[in-house]
Amino acid sequence: MSTAAAALSGPLEEGIRTLGLSLSDAQQGQLLDFLALLQKWNKVYNLTSVRDPQEMLTHHLLDSLAAVAPLQRHLAQRPAGQGGARLLDVGSGGGLPGVVFAICCPELDVSCVDTVAKKAAFIQQSAATLRLPHLHGVHARVEHLSGPFDVVSCRAFASLVDFATWSAAALAPQGVWLAMKGKHPADELAAMPPGVSVFHVEPLSVPGLEAERCIVWMRPATVAAPR
Repeated sequence: MSTAAAALSGPLEEGIRTLGLSLSDAQQGQLLDFLALLQKWNKVYNLTSVRDPQEMLTHHLLDSLAAVAPLQRHLAQRPAGQGGARLLDVGSGGGLPGVVFAICCPELDVSCVDTVAKKAAFIQQSAATLRLPHLHGVHARVEHLSGPFDVVSCRAFASLVDFATWSAAALAPQGVWLAMKGKHPADELAAMPPGVSVFHVEPLSVPGLEAERCIVWMRPATVAAPR
């Protein structure tokens, strides 16, 4: 482990414990290796505006890790016999939260889509370096993708309306949208079209980050049959 990684190991472990997650030493090592990759590629490809390693740990890793337990709870509710779940992370950029989900949920097949080729290439490189065969980088517009994906996620990607509209074709009929947001997006929620049902707004607490965070959970609205 490098000196930089060693300095972040303690705060990462403490954050994982605070979030109530159960991650192996190998998974924690993958998270630190991913952060090192992000720092290395960021020097050339400008994947994120956050440069300081400690800030990257808090604002990126721990922020993404805060959504892992809610995602795991949702996946645990899937009926048996459906096979492996598939997640599409939209506008993934530097792989947040998609790569973090792939590390923490080894049974989940994760595709990270971005319109910028170098960002999709970074995801592919991360998958190879971190030995995550179930992680894929996709260079495309989400509107052009078809699923089915059981979960379609995003983090600070676009308005909820645009996110749901653009990714609707990729979502499985019984799938859900997982949108990571800052403060409670009341205005965006009020603008949601009738075809989308918001069934839960889940507050998140990010260790070391004094800012509001939440997940907006959505699914396609059930249309009642005409009488």
